[in-house]
Amino acid sequence: MHKPAGSEVLAGRRGWLLAGLAVALAGPVQGQAQSPVRIKIAAASNLKFVLADLVALYRQQTGVQVDVNLGASGNLARQILQGLPVEQFISADEAWVAELVKSGRTVDAGQRYATGQLALVVPKHSALPLKEGLAAVVRALKPNDKFAIANPALAPYGVAAQEALQRAGAGPLAASQKVLGDNIGQATQFVATGAAQAGITALALATAPEIASALQVLPLPAHLHAPLHQRMVLLQGASAAAAHWQRFLLSPPAQAVFVQHGYALPQ
Repeated sequence: MHKPAGSEVLAGRRGWLLAGLAVALAGPVQGQAQSPVRIKIAAASNLKFVLADLVALYRQQTGVQVDVNLGASGNLARQILQGLPVEQFISADEAWVAELVKSGRTVDAGQRYATGQLALVVPKHSALPLKEGLAAVVRALKPNDKFAIANPALAPYGVAAQEALQRAGAGPLAASQKVLGDNIGQATQFVATGAAQAGITALALATAPEIASALQVLPLPAHLHAPLHQRMVLLQGASAAAAHWQRFLLSPPAQAVFVQHGYALPQ
């Protein structure tokens, strides 16, 4: 799946997005547009570029600034349990949200907002047989080559990457070949910089204009891994502004931005 450059998409569709937002966002926060309202949230690293667009769009419409703390979902959930001062957690899966729900740290069970997709990536000028698929790329790796994924203990995209390797028939990577990123963003950078010769990342990161020029990208079939359903939740003590921001993320204009960045709509 090829995604148009984010800047072009937003420029070309700004009119209808803002028109939709005028309806979707009609509510109490509009009265706060001139106030220095700030919302602090924690979000999975795969959301870096889509949230940059959504935060800018939301601030333009409401005047509210959303400060985003990015990281691996597992790390963020643990930090929240330890008292990280944020009002919302946007996870790359549903399991880490469930952990916070069990702990009593959330206002409810949260909402599914998108479904993620995986991509196989190699550096731009790599000769690895990307078009032949995951198993072929792994077989073509030299003994000293590196294959990057996010740490499965911390990142849902790392878990999905391991499943994809197994289901594609690539088998487990040799310990000397596997390199783990602390989050999916770091795993992507390993490949983009040439520190790793191949890797599995989020399609939303691999096709973002800020990094796509350094990579060759092959979207991976969804049947190679369990669905990457992604969930967000408000935390205890969240403000009315944070609740309004979360409703915005589920509005048709915001959901359209998720799709433009390579996500599927929630089911």
